[in-house]
Amino acid sequence: MADEAPPVQTIERGDKQFKTITEGKATILVPHETKAGQDTTEEQQVFYNPIQQYNRDLSTLVVKVYGEMLLEKRVEAFNSKNVKQGKKRKRDEIEQDNEEATAQATEQQQLEKEKAENGHTYKPSFKILDALSASGLRALRYALEIPFVTSVTANDLSASAAESIAVNADHNGVAGKFTVTNDDALALMYRSIASDLSRRDKRGNPSKSHKFDVIDLDPYGTAAPFFDAAVQSVRDDGGLLVITCTDSAVWAGHSYCEKTFSLYGGVPVKGMHSHEAALRLILNAVATSGARYGIAIEPMLSLSIDFYTKVFIRVTRSPSAVKFLGAKTMLVYSCDQGCGSWETQPILKSRPFPNKKGSGSFYKHTMAQGPSTDRLCQHCGFKMHVSGPMYGGRIHNQDFIHRMLDEIPKASPETYGTLSRVEGMLRTALEEYIPGPELPTDVDPKDAEAAVVDHTPFFFIPGKVSSILSCSTPTDDMFRGALMHLGYQAGRSHCRPGSIKTDAPWSTIWWILTEWIRQKSPVKVSKFKESMPGWKILYDAGIVGHENAKSDDSKGPESIDTKMEGTEQQQQQQKDEKVLERTEAEGNVEEKKEPLTEEELRKTLVFDDALIQLGRQKGTRYMRYQVNPHKYWGPMTRAKG
Repeated sequence: MADEAPPVQTIERGDKQFKTITEGKATILVPHETKAGQDTTEEQQVFYNPIQQYNRDLSTLVVKVYGEMLLEKRVEAFNSKNVKQGKKRKRDEIEQDNEEATAQATEQQQLEKEKAENGHTYKPSFKILDALSASGLRALRYALEIPFVTSVTANDLSASAAESIAVNADHNGVAGKFTVTNDDALALMYRSIASDLSRRDKRGNPSKSHKFDVIDLDPYGTAAPFFDAAVQSVRDDGGLLVITCTDSAVWAGHSYCEKTFSLYGGVPVKGMHSHEAALRLILNAVATSGARYGIAIEPMLSLSIDFYTKVFIRVTRSPSAVKFLGAKTMLVYSCDQGCGSWETQPILKSRPFPNKKGSGSFYKHTMAQGPSTDRLCQHCGFKMHVSGPMYGGRIHNQDFIHRMLDEIPKASPETYGTLSRVEGMLRTALEEYIPGPELPTDVDPKDAEAAVVDHTPFFFIPGKVSSILSCSTPTDDMFRGALMHLGYQAGRSHCRPGSIKTDAPWSTIWWILTEWIRQKSPVKVSKFKESMPGWKILYDAGIVGHENAKSDDSKGPESIDTKMEGTEQQQQQQKDEKVLERTEAEGNVEEKKEPLTEEELRKTLVFDDALIQLGRQKGTRYMRYQVNPHKYWGPMTRAKG
């Protein structure tokens, strides 16, 4: 399978014997006697983890696709600038007659054609920094598999690692555009920043000659110490940051909250959606690092994969876009010890206000009203805990994912061994998109895009919420169908199998489950106690706690349970009534041609095969989630030596 260790050969180089490890188009050499990527429980002399091939395949494909998009824009901007300069020169010259102008235009077109044929076209540079390169395999793949790359710098603090990278670069024949440095990554990036700040143009703008188009940060642990240097040393006109963090115990756990806050400036979430919250913590840390310098970020792709997170972030200098960061930063109130629900609280609000002329609107940034919830959960009555602040905008760019999916059929499965999983995760990330309110049309389109927040930041898992009410779990298709029947949207998350993303409020989710209990999955009422999180939810639904209001025949644990369990005849009668109501409601919609309210739709909800068909996601099956490749797989031990 794709995640298995690649075939190993033995070659001689000078008076030494080396083993070869080939991945993609790159081959690295390791001393014959060393251990690398074979046993996850033993110490390695050269760090190589075959499980991370997916990581490297994804990085290479993303950088390739993003680079193509970036260079297209730069070439277009260059040509547009030349056209403007040409028009300016023409205005300064003496006007010529139409025949002469036509002749010159034809001559110019011919000259440009000859230049293109001779290879004298504008070719922008594309520089990549692999700041913590380790074995150098990723940097080598960048150099070999991305045709338009002009320079790759592979840096590592270890002298032996840098020496090994240099040997591998020579073996792969990329020495011409490949530079190896043995330096502290922070020192390397800050020196490039200082060099550009000391060289300014006549308008006072710093030079960009030492900046990189792509900076890849993939340390052993957290990348947080490198955020500040990276956002400054990457190009601020569309540069790309590729950031990997493997300290999952910090950003996805609740045992080291103080460590999470010190590294990422926020408190993690305890719950089923902790990995999705972790992505937002990391994005917020990068966003706040850039905002200090007037640099705005746009997440292109943000993924929680196995034991690490990986984010791809576009960086642009835009002081106006930075103003929206406060409204795209949120706190999260989580009922982590109770029912698992949450509420979000924006730090600021950005709303359009009409301008004085009345010809349009502009965004005004104000303080948000809070809190958005009580200190006790409105659903189960348990305590709410505060998490964040974290990024509240969208974590994927839909257009970019579509561009990535267009590239998949062109990519070679021999080069990208995990291509099927890359496609599966991209398509799953695409399904996370839940459209929000329409953008205002009377404001600047750039401001409207910058103001977009994600109204569905987290997912839930039907099995988890069903366990709160101690009932059987509806199938994913059934649950999605119920949400869609009530007029809501439903997707899934790449973070966890069996997850559902929706724009439905938690009150609707709990109503669906209580209705599921009534129709299909009766619960034993006598086992519920007021100290349980499911008690209040079932009490508000009229399922438990109302025995005294019923007749004497319904008193006692046995009769209560019997009544809750019901008979097949009663359930069938209720189902028939629901189907009849649904048919009548559909007829009323056709007559009125008006959408039904949620209250009206609730009366017609029936958990049957039609609901499953409504919620079933049709299409090709993809490999969406990781399959354990072998025993004890994971991040492996740090390389020594």
